[in-house]
Amino acid sequence: MEYPVPQFIEVEDKIVGPLTLKQFIYIAGGGGLCAIIILSLPLVLAIILCIPVVALAGALAFYKVNGKSFVELIEAAIGFYGGGKLFLWRHSDPTQSEAAATTAAAAARAKAEEVRPSALPKLSQSKLRDLAWSLDVQDRKDES
Repeated sequence: MEYPVPQFIEVEDKIVGPLTLKQFIYIAGGGGLCAIIILSLPLVLAIILCIPVVALAGALAFYKVNGKSFVELIEAAIGFYGGGKLFLWRHSDPTQSEAAATTAAAAARAKAEEVRPSALPKLSQSKLRDLAWSLDVQDRKDES
């Protein structure tokens, strides 16, 4: 038995005319806020305050940036500016005390690097050849 697979699942349903439910809520909220402002303030001041409210409501309802809604953009901006930041490295001109500490640290690293090669066991050419031969022999025994 075959079942139909839903298509276009990323598209929101149009609930109120050509608007989705989210778009309708943003537009209705902006209109309601403008109505409250107009009824409570003098007309000139109310119009000045309603212009940004209408622009914000329109942007929330219809504006998209790189396929993301304006709400997601505002949410990301608040998270970026409000959240903590981690700085791992800051370049600054070294002072004399920092330069002396840097020189001492570089000398300690150089001394540690000199010690490392001598701490490793030395493999002579014959020991290396014996080891390679024994590995070849062991591999052939395992194959048969």
